[in-house]
Amino acid sequence: MATWAPDVGLAALLSGLEVAALVVFWFVEGMKQWATRGGTVPGRTRRSMLALGLGAASSALIGLGRSGADLPVARASQSVMALLLALLLILIAGHEGYDRLCTYRLRRRLRRNRQR
Repeated sequence: MATWAPDVGLAALLSGLEVAALVVFWFVEGMKQWATRGGTVPGRTRRSMLALGLGAASSALIGLGRSGADLPVARASQSVMALLLALLLILIAGHEGYDRLCTYRLRRRLRRNRQR
């Protein structure tokens, strides 16, 4: 049991730090939107995608580093965190792509109607 304690403690610490960093990031982004009274904040989606991408990559690298240190619980928790952050990144990127596609199609239709 004593050999599992550092492994579980490290897994909880690393996962907690990542979640705390993500909460702080979203809080700061929310404060920016609050400062504009609910308006749009330029570059918000890019910053979110960058933060999630870097978070997923760093979790994967930490998990890979833990494989050599014989810490299976920390490795598994970092792999799960990397997977969750990557899925969240995919959802945000997909939504952004869909919004851009809809805007492009609307502008194209309006241009076509204006030319008639």
